[in-house]
Amino acid sequence: MNLLTLPLSPALATSIRATAQVFDDPRSQALLSHLQQIAPSEASVLIAGATGTGKELVARHIHNLSARRNGPFIAVNCGAFAESLVEAELFGHEKGAFTGALAAQAGWFEEANGGTLFLDEIGDLPLAIQVKLLRVLQEREVVRLGSRKSIPIDVRVLAATNVQLEQAIEAGHFREDLYYRLNVVSLPLLPLCERPGDILPLARHFIAEYTRRLGYPPVTLSEEAGQRLMAYGWPGNIRELENVIHHSLLVCRDGVIRNEHLNLNPARLARSPASSTPQPAEALLKLALEALFDEQGEDLHQRVEDTLLRLAWQHCHYNQVHTANLLGLSRSITRAHLIRMGELVVNRRGTTI
Repeated sequence: MNLLTLPLSPALATSIRATAQVFDDPRSQALLSHLQQIAPSEASVLIAGATGTGKELVARHIHNLSARRNGPFIAVNCGAFAESLVEAELFGHEKGAFTGALAAQAGWFEEANGGTLFLDEIGDLPLAIQVKLLRVLQEREVVRLGSRKSIPIDVRVLAATNVQLEQAIEAGHFREDLYYRLNVVSLPLLPLCERPGDILPLARHFIAEYTRRLGYPPVTLSEEAGQRLMAYGWPGNIRELENVIHHSLLVCRDGVIRNEHLNLNPARLARSPASSTPQPAEALLKLALEALFDEQGEDLHQRVEDTLLRLAWQHCHYNQVHTANLLGLSRSITRAHLIRMGELVVNRRGTTI
């Protein structure tokens, strides 16, 4: 059955639309298009990205687009459990299996039966548990701690990591066979500063969400505040943006979020020379250039060069010296380009008219 013909509940339809709206950057839209292709399958997916980039949001979107969407979606942080309890949490335990086990309890795999299990921070799993997880994925059955009876499971596993698992494998901290079992489909998530088209849609989403939670009347984002959000580096990604919007709503008093309400680190408003991560302005330029590359056409290099010079000329208020200094060119070269482009007109003596 084609995915598009499967019935969607109103809640799931709303969730899918909301995700598409906040992932508005062209790169994010390409990711969502890819998700629509892989979601109907039963393949394991490994989502890689820095903390706060929206890995769980992507996992939920995959679940909602799959045939399992009416089943449970269980999200588990593998780094949140004590090492001695990880096995019992994932695979369950029987009464008396360990001190404090007063009753039998199903693990997260059993709880997710018929649905999707999202294992966040998979790289934090101890090696001994990685061996047992690999067997569960291969045999599609679990054995509770303190039991010898196997329990069949029907679970799709999505995993996420904020570390380079390839490096963890080389260091002996992660099993290579488990990595390949989980990495049937690989989904790398870009940091927020590399998909600037998502910033304002996400900000407006969080404004709507927190005004609803707090019982506030509608709140708008001023143009200046929006520009400030776009100029910020977002080292904490989507999670940091959510916290900034939450704080701004708490201190905003007249229904408009302004610059003074944004709790941002001033050092992150300008790109650090040591940073290798593109900031929003560079990311936007990259997107524009990629769009031009897709269009191709004749004299692409000349068109880009002319656009750069024309914008610099306007930015410097039509001053040749300032334009040359801004672009790192000599005045004579800048002048020659401007004449060729028709921005300057000279008489027979070479004097500007």
